[in-house]
Amino acid sequence: MTRSLKDRYVSTPLYGGSAPYVERFYEQYLADPDSVDPGWRKYFDSLRNGAAQETPRGPVEAQLAEQLRSGRRPQVAAAAASSGDLERQAAVLGLIAAFRVHGHRLATLDPLGLASQGRVADLDPSYHGLSENDMESEFYTDGLAGTARIKLRQIIDLLHHIYSRSIGAEFSHLSGTRERTWLQQRFETGAIADALTDEERRLLMQELTAAEGIERYLHTRYVGQKRFSLEGGESLIPLCNDLIGRGGESGVKEVIIGMAHRGRLNVLVNVFGKSPAELFSEFEGTYDIDSRRGSGDVKYHMGFSADVPTPGGNVHIALAFNPSHLEIVNPVVEGSVRARQDRRGDKERRTIMPILIHGDAAFAGQGVVMETLQMSGTRGFHTGGTVHIICNNQIGFTTSDPRDTRSTPYASDVAKMIEAPVLHVNADDPEAVIFAARVAIDYRNTFAKDVIIDLVCYRRHGHNEADEPAATQPNMYAAIRKHQSVRNIYAERLTEAGLIEQADIDAMAEQYREGLDDGRVEFLETHGMIGNEFTVDWRPYFNDDWTTPAETALSPGRFRELALGILNVPDDVELHSRVKRIMHERGRMATGEIPLDWGFAETMAYAGLLTDGFRVRLTGQDSGRGTFFHRHAVLHNQRDASSYIPLQHLAPDQQEFEVIDSLLSEEAVMGFEYGYSTTEPGCLVIWEGQFGDFANGAQVVIDQFISSGEAKWGRLCGLTLFLPHGYEGQGPEHSSARLERFLQLCAEHNMQVCVPSTPAQMFHMIRRQMIRPIRRPLIVMTPKSLLRHRLSVSTIGDLTTSTFQNVIGETDDIATDAVTRVVFCAGKVYFDLLQARREAEHENVAIVRIEQLYPFPAEEYVAQLARYSKLREVVWCQEEPQNQGAWYQIRHHLVEPLGDIELSYAGREGAAAPAAGYYKLHEAQQQALVAAALDVRQAAGRVVHQ
Repeated sequence: MTRSLKDRYVSTPLYGGSAPYVERFYEQYLADPDSVDPGWRKYFDSLRNGAAQETPRGPVEAQLAEQLRSGRRPQVAAAAASSGDLERQAAVLGLIAAFRVHGHRLATLDPLGLASQGRVADLDPSYHGLSENDMESEFYTDGLAGTARIKLRQIIDLLHHIYSRSIGAEFSHLSGTRERTWLQQRFETGAIADALTDEERRLLMQELTAAEGIERYLHTRYVGQKRFSLEGGESLIPLCNDLIGRGGESGVKEVIIGMAHRGRLNVLVNVFGKSPAELFSEFEGTYDIDSRRGSGDVKYHMGFSADVPTPGGNVHIALAFNPSHLEIVNPVVEGSVRARQDRRGDKERRTIMPILIHGDAAFAGQGVVMETLQMSGTRGFHTGGTVHIICNNQIGFTTSDPRDTRSTPYASDVAKMIEAPVLHVNADDPEAVIFAARVAIDYRNTFAKDVIIDLVCYRRHGHNEADEPAATQPNMYAAIRKHQSVRNIYAERLTEAGLIEQADIDAMAEQYREGLDDGRVEFLETHGMIGNEFTVDWRPYFNDDWTTPAETALSPGRFRELALGILNVPDDVELHSRVKRIMHERGRMATGEIPLDWGFAETMAYAGLLTDGFRVRLTGQDSGRGTFFHRHAVLHNQRDASSYIPLQHLAPDQQEFEVIDSLLSEEAVMGFEYGYSTTEPGCLVIWEGQFGDFANGAQVVIDQFISSGEAKWGRLCGLTLFLPHGYEGQGPEHSSARLERFLQLCAEHNMQVCVPSTPAQMFHMIRRQMIRPIRRPLIVMTPKSLLRHRLSVSTIGDLTTSTFQNVIGETDDIATDAVTRVVFCAGKVYFDLLQARREAEHENVAIVRIEQLYPFPAEEYVAQLARYSKLREVVWCQEEPQNQGAWYQIRHHLVEPLGDIELSYAGREGAAAPAAGYYKLHEAQQQALVAAALDVRQAAGRVVHQ
């Protein structure tokens, strides 16, 4: 009987020949006794005489150092070592260490054999001073793969077997000794001892048959149609299935997967169990268009959910919907995972596992990858570790030269910044792929950190099936045409081992094809969508009506109770003097002594929701304090830098309030919050920009998810964006939140765009977002200078009565029959107009605020017009340049009911930049637009529409 590698190599007790090595090893023992080989642990324990709590560098170290200096070896060895032995032992240890660090550079990773490796000096025994004469000598192995002391020839054989075959492991960049040692031991022992059972090999053969079978079936049945096939990377299917099964076995209850279009249809059928018949109907376009809401989307963007059996019980799996923007789905998946974990109360982040499947060029080239990775260890965005799979077809996109897709040796190298271990694996060795999967998920479950599987494969066709890749990649595609599929390669391997007959392999393919003919899934057991106590019912939020009233006011009693709660700060929390003054002022507001400001009204809105049964999650780069020193949801103790959050201490049965100062990212953080809000309708999820134009950095999320996710995929989302907006003479940046862009995206009642002008309006708007049974995005142009404007204040009565007003009519005592001109506006400019009119005593001009620009409040607008019987002129006034702001997006609403009444524009002229860069120019422009609004006939260059 053939002995296994482990049987051949496990040998004699440990041998300590190198003083520097033993010292380093002892330091490791002191940090974690379980991290060293049992033989060394026994010896070190004997040195310490059972003194488990002894500190480093004490008598024990002196005893060890004396033994090493005297040339005496540990007592587990047999004889003293000569100086030559010590040098050769040190050289062997150096060779072993080099393979652990650089062995991946010799690994056979490219299925096509085109990648050049070259000589790696560190991995050559001669580089370390070892020669052929040393090959039969025995050396201590540093516990390599569970061995102790074996011949050098066996050591080299073992090193190549572990580190330089079909898997290349990179984990030397990890700074944590425990993690690095765990990976080393798990990888080395597993490479020898972890073998698939015969049953697992047959299952693997079935999975490869299914992965290849669906692609070939679609290729012949739907000739020329795009499907972004997985051919060349079929090992992805057993890899995903094993991750899910192993995850379920370890206690994972849900797996959320994000991926772009490559291989997506294959994953849908052979991982999620989507009906082939349903997939074929999408290819054929036979579904009922009239029964579908919105625009729909192409088949390789669609999501799916199912429940699958695993050794640990039923696991719910979900594939996130995503657009053709490569990696943008990454933070969306992470946000969805976090929401699901929070729903279960899983603070350890163990029960929900994210899997992200990337392209090689996209992983290396897309900035959102780095941003998402950077979030992985932060408190507000940690999800317990993500398993990343790079489906590495080595070409990126059809016409690219791989040398131009990145500046790093591997596509995965960006992940090293968070010290994520990387397992490169040849996709043509499916058993190695399964081994990599098991190491990866075990690492994730042990350390709650991200891990990378770089699945090195190829792409049998071009970017899509109509493409001709050989035109730009002749050498690669010449090799691909000659290359057998992974299924055929593995079939030969199993038949040679006598595990399966060729007839059985052919029967598998035939069985799978027959299943496709009948529209059913083969070789995969799924339960469809079962659901459990954590499944959310979204039905109450469908078929909603924008006119549904929302009772947002608080009773006077609740107002007093909640106000006391947010003002109740423990005596041992010493506040900064400025914050103490703000809290004192809020106390006066709570009693009605002074008017309410924005910060207090906003806080009261959250307090009401938290005690109404809704959770609140607010993220942004300054959200705890507020960019403009206005919110102070988090109070910082000046004594010890601890923090206290009053909104978390309102009542014993209140809901959770989270306020998170995010990392300096817009795209990934907004994507995360979108994913969270599409998963949890019972939580008010807010992303706040430091300034409104910071949303520019997340435009992809706004365009492809927030504004169109419901139309494309039927995904409801109540995400709220707070975007500070207003012209204060601070230059082109940080003035405009690009209101016009959001209004341009508005259609089919897809979202709300509001510009609240008072604290009470902010209060009611926030509460309306949750109390009304509508879950659609809310875009808010929030104030900057208005936060402390003497006219932009509210009363307690404004919060305990009333509700959000889409339109606020004239508030001064002006006779309606004297009004000949009505100025409509939104936001901060209202107060400039109000002050100027009061100073000029224009009794014939009424000023009306439109607080919700979309959906446009047409009925309220007409009602305001009807108030003034002598109306001759209507003016739209805005701070923004004419080609920006709301003018071009709402003027059709404004002009439609006017008849013979004149409509005019008062505002800045069109401009390339959002605002002037010089304060004096800003002031001159602001004064001119206000004057034009109040007396249009004297305004130069006005725009008139009859």
